[in-house]
Amino acid sequence: MSSTPYEIRITRRAEKDILKLIPKLKKKLYDILVEVLAKEPFQGKRLIGDLEGSFSYRLSYQDRIVYSVDKKKKIIYIERARTHYGE
Repeated sequence: MSSTPYEIRITRRAEKDILKLIPKLKKKLYDILVEVLAKEPFQGKRLIGDLEGSFSYRLSYQDRIVYSVDKKKKIIYIERARTHYGE
């Protein structure tokens, strides 16, 4: 386990996704970012194809957090925070 938590940065696209989430999911997202990903960023599933290099972490049955990790700078970039099953 890393001693220093990773910094979390949210892209504009993810920010728009987050604004559309219901309050319960916004809280769950925050908890996952702070309690799980900031401490252990490689908990998510490695993605392939168009999103290769990124990770996915389940937010709800249909919603996922898609993010990438800069190991050197210890930064997690949140790219998406909504469903990947169409809009």
